[in-house]
Amino acid sequence: MSAAVAPAPPAPAAAAAAATALPGPQSGTLVWEPAEGAARRGTVVLLPGRGENPAVYQRFGRRLAADGYGVHALALGPQPAPADVAAAFAAVAGTAPAPVVLAGSDTGALRALAAVREAGARPAGLLLAALPLTADAPPPGDWEEELAARTSCPAHRGVLTADPGFGRGRFADRVPDALLAPALEPATVPGPDPVPSGAPSPAAPGRLPVLVLHGAADAVAPPQAVREFAAGLPAAVLVLVEDGRHDVLNDAAHRSVAAQTVQWLERLRVGPELPRLLTVEEPPR
Repeated sequence: MSAAVAPAPPAPAAAAAAATALPGPQSGTLVWEPAEGAARRGTVVLLPGRGENPAVYQRFGRRLAADGYGVHALALGPQPAPADVAAAFAAVAGTAPAPVVLAGSDTGALRALAAVREAGARPAGLLLAALPLTADAPPPGDWEEELAARTSCPAHRGVLTADPGFGRGRFADRVPDALLAPALEPATVPGPDPVPSGAPSPAAPGRLPVLVLHGAADAVAPPQAVREFAAGLPAAVLVLVEDGRHDVLNDAAHRSVAAQTVQWLERLRVGPELPRLLTVEEPPR
């Protein structure tokens, strides 16, 4: 299992493959695939957030690939339009094992949502992490404050600090109103089926499965707004991570978050109604 530049096959050394200019998603997109011979159970197409690049998702990509799910972390630049996101998603979904999910973290999550609402992207589900639903949250000050806001995981702090391509201070970038508007009307998320020709733009409540992952201690994107967002969706699963910071996919509880993601993907494989596969009961204490 390894990281490679899309759509080349996995390279033998993790994160060691050289980037090449390719059609479709920009060069720099990273792909983690299950080991050769392992069953391909589905695909996650991921949009990084402010300051991030695909390389910061090495750990998340490897972990999902170990469970049979390919992960494509897209390199579309800092402000891709909804149509660009939809086109990049379609390029992956055309050949990738289903179900194919569109995911994003921070503003990447908002861009995933906008691609579905405004540009006709039709994933089997949405995975939205660290949604920044308020534009007025004060940004962290220096780099140490930003690290503390992003993660309590020493390993992830080391990855961010050592990454020359990481954009420090990007939390100071205001979340565009054009991205916030679709998220603040959650009932307009369409269902998983394409809109018929001649039909109006998606505006009726749909049942597109949505997994919302958020840190309960996220100071960059306060969780109360995310609770309200998830409550307005007809087919949402909300996972709040205790003591979790903003980079919820890479924070200290990254193993548990990846496990929740895989469990949701397994339910999605059965059907968009997300039938329960496990019932966990704990005796009263």
